[in-house]
Amino acid sequence: MADCECLAGCMFFNDKMQNMPAAANSLKKRLCRGDNALCARHMVVVALGRQHVPSDLTPNQLDRAKSLIADRR
Repeated sequence: MADCECLAGCMFFNDKMQNMPAAANSLKKRLCRGDNALCARHMVVVALGRQHVPSDLTPNQLDRAKSLIADRR
């Protein structure tokens, strides 16, 4: 799999989030450098645009991402 196209501006990948999850490195390997279709942040970017990604949304918060997307549509 290729790297996610959002890496350069991703707060999670670039360690800019205030409360990084303990499993951050594992998530980066699995989602950022693997299957970004399973990344909550990526889902919101694709559906709503980067400006709608909450700064505290972690890649594994799929239910939250789905809720954000549903609320905007």
